[in-house]
Amino acid sequence: MHRIARIFIPILALSAAFTVPAAGQQGPDTAWVPVVERPAYGGSGPRVGIDQAHRNFHTATGNYRPFATLLRRDGYRVSASTQPFTRESLSAFDVLVVANARGGDDVETVSSAAFPAAERAALREWVRGGGSLLLIADHQPFGAAAEALSLEFGVGMSKGFTRDTTPGRSGRSQSFLRFTRENGLLGRHPILEGRDARERVGEVMSFTGQSLSIPAAAAALLVLSPTAEDRAPPTVAELREQAAQQQRVIDSIAAAARGGGARDTAVRATRLAPAGEARYSPAAGRAQAVALAFGTGRVVVLGEAAMLSAQVIEIPGREIGRMGLNVPGHDDQQFALNVMHWLSRLF
Repeated sequence: MHRIARIFIPILALSAAFTVPAAGQQGPDTAWVPVVERPAYGGSGPRVGIDQAHRNFHTATGNYRPFATLLRRDGYRVSASTQPFTRESLSAFDVLVVANARGGDDVETVSSAAFPAAERAALREWVRGGGSLLLIADHQPFGAAAEALSLEFGVGMSKGFTRDTTPGRSGRSQSFLRFTRENGLLGRHPILEGRDARERVGEVMSFTGQSLSIPAAAAALLVLSPTAEDRAPPTVAELREQAAQQQRVIDSIAAAARGGGARDTAVRATRLAPAGEARYSPAAGRAQAVALAFGTGRVVVLGEAAMLSAQVIEIPGREIGRMGLNVPGHDDQQFALNVMHWLSRLF
């Protein structure tokens, strides 16, 4: 990954979650085209709703457009879920995907609860009666917005950021985590085995997320190591300072480009003031993905969203990084398909 991207991709991810002036952009990679060699369904498969009724940062026409395309190529019937959760609205779907809901549109409200009690109760009873839920909440602010819903199924969220400082357990960034059979961080579950050896998952990579608790009745799919750590979520003041830092970097790069200067020199010359003291706690014994049965329904909760998508990070006139299925060297696409196959009861 480009050095500039490593400096402020986490900051960009934060500022993108609420309305702040920013010149950087995070969006779907429309050039990435998934290939599904063995579609699970013949085009009239289960009905999948992707939530967009809760200020979701990832929707079927936005950052989860590549994921929606992948599912359609596997034979699912994918549509947007545009209504509040009720027994009637949920009856339109076999599998519901809820990704990165937000409680509001600004720094003060984005972390507030995204799901009213009545909607949480309706969704809980829909799952208990046989529905399948894929609930995804990234790093701060998304965990705080979604935790009241995840707790309906016994899954707690750290609500901050998770990293691993041990080589071999993270990628070029300490928050890009690697879960492999070799490092022992892939759990044991049918999702990780697939229908046969061709669908067996050997490595999953996540791209900056949070940690999850593991209920007694759940299986950990992506296990955090003894050296994994959770960074506490930043305060509102820290969020504003981080967004300001990002803008200073982007402005310096743009000014250097206009003057014919080097972008890396501009970054080095930009003062990045500390945005609050980092506060870490151990994340050992937690996970970034869990699966569980709930009544007659099924639930998968992920603490990271990009692993199911294909996204690009851009600043004016330049792509500086990619996250998700468009990054080579992992089995994230097969993991995504296997999650959906389990939720749709293919196995």
